[in-house]
Amino acid sequence: MKWLRAFVAPFRGLRLRLLLGFAGLCVLTAALVAGGMYVLARREILQQSQDASVASLTRQIATIYPLRTLPPTKQSMTDIADQLTTRGNDVRVEYQKMSVGDLSGSTITADLREVIGNGHMAWQRVDYDGTPALIVGTEIMVTEPGQSVRPSGVDVFAGYQLLAEEASISQISDIAWGIGALALLLAMLLGIVVARSVLGPVRELRTAAVRLGAGELSSRVPVHGSDELAEVARTFNNTAQSLAEHVAELRRMEADARRFVADVSHELRTPLAAMIAVLDVLDDQASHLPEPTGEAVRLVSQGTHNLTRLVNDLIEVTRFDSGTAALALDHIDLAVAIRATLRARGWTDAVDTDLPDGIMARVDPRRLDVIVANLVGNALRHGAPPVSIRLTAEPGWRIIEVADNGPGLAADVLPQVFNRFYKADTARARSEGSGLGLAIAWENARLHRTDDRVAARAADRVGDRAGDRAGDRVGSLVAANRPGGGAVFTLRLPTVEEPS
Repeated sequence: MKWLRAFVAPFRGLRLRLLLGFAGLCVLTAALVAGGMYVLARREILQQSQDASVASLTRQIATIYPLRTLPPTKQSMTDIADQLTTRGNDVRVEYQKMSVGDLSGSTITADLREVIGNGHMAWQRVDYDGTPALIVGTEIMVTEPGQSVRPSGVDVFAGYQLLAEEASISQISDIAWGIGALALLLAMLLGIVVARSVLGPVRELRTAAVRLGAGELSSRVPVHGSDELAEVARTFNNTAQSLAEHVAELRRMEADARRFVADVSHELRTPLAAMIAVLDVLDDQASHLPEPTGEAVRLVSQGTHNLTRLVNDLIEVTRFDSGTAALALDHIDLAVAIRATLRARGWTDAVDTDLPDGIMARVDPRRLDVIVANLVGNALRHGAPPVSIRLTAEPGWRIIEVADNGPGLAADVLPQVFNRFYKADTARARSEGSGLGLAIAWENARLHRTDDRVAARAADRVGDRAGDRAGDRVGSLVAANRPGGGAVFTLRLPTVEEPS
């Protein structure tokens, strides 16, 4: 059935409806015209044959007057039948219960017998020995000297075969069918031409719309003529041009905004570094200062450190947006790296760990440190103890889970938790967090990916096809709620198995 689907495929949709519409209109028109011609021609042919047969029988009956004997004898009835019989017709003469002639009485219907009388002539088309025939009947009238015309009681029936007329009607029918078939073929050809002329611009418009939707803003449609389709094409081109101009303007504004954030962040780094150096000295002396002054110094120091983190986060975000963020990959023991992150921030005793040694991966140690620090810090600040971190390995993947026993994340928070500057609790709008930590962690996870070529080289080294099965995999960071309560963040890092 594939060949049938392949044949029908180009005729689906609007093209099929156009073809069916043209074919239906043509068939209806041809049927009305040819059918009308057939009916009129058939009626005319039969009418002419009927008139000729009635006239012929009338002339023949006129030759047998006057009847020699009444009531007629068998012989006289035979003589009448012989006189009325001509080439192409059969005759039957009846008088009361006597009948003579070659025409079968079964072909004469009771209705026809009832109609004839008093010299009236009647006719009826019947099937005679398997062929169409016309039966004409009348009662012979006699005129006696000195008396009025009266019925003789002798009924005459003549049967005329309509083979020639039937052949003519059949020929007309064949011509009508031929005209209908030719009209249908012409309608199909015309429908294909019209469908192509109409659907060609529609296909071009569809193709251009698909390209435009895929981001090819230079996509345009050629304009042909000045009909409605041409107007649609012009409207599409104008819309695409306007969209391209707006997108270009938005991209320019976005690039300017990113450049502005990057420039401001870099410009703030130098004075902030100087301020932090001074504030570090003041922090050491804060305990010797009067209490209001010491508290002010500590607040300024904390705010400056928060501002420094925000500036660093903004610089990191601009690198992601500009596509300049790069990985410095190294083959490391993940358990050792995670312990170092916890130890550097003083979280070793605050976090329950399940970190088996020997789980190796090719990752960027600095970015792994940023991801783990953000996840654990977020759990310690906003979750509830105990906070745990677990490391597991799957073929081609390394999985790190950070969980807490807090209230978890609301259903409306989960889809937005990795958005930039998003804070689940509006009461924390002025807290020390910038709202960029989880977004940066998500971006860093996405930076880690395996490449087919790297996987293939690793497979060659280990002598199997594992690399081919690995394919191109991308790291991910997913937030969810645990069934028993608390939030869990799952980091999946793709890796290529190194040969042992």
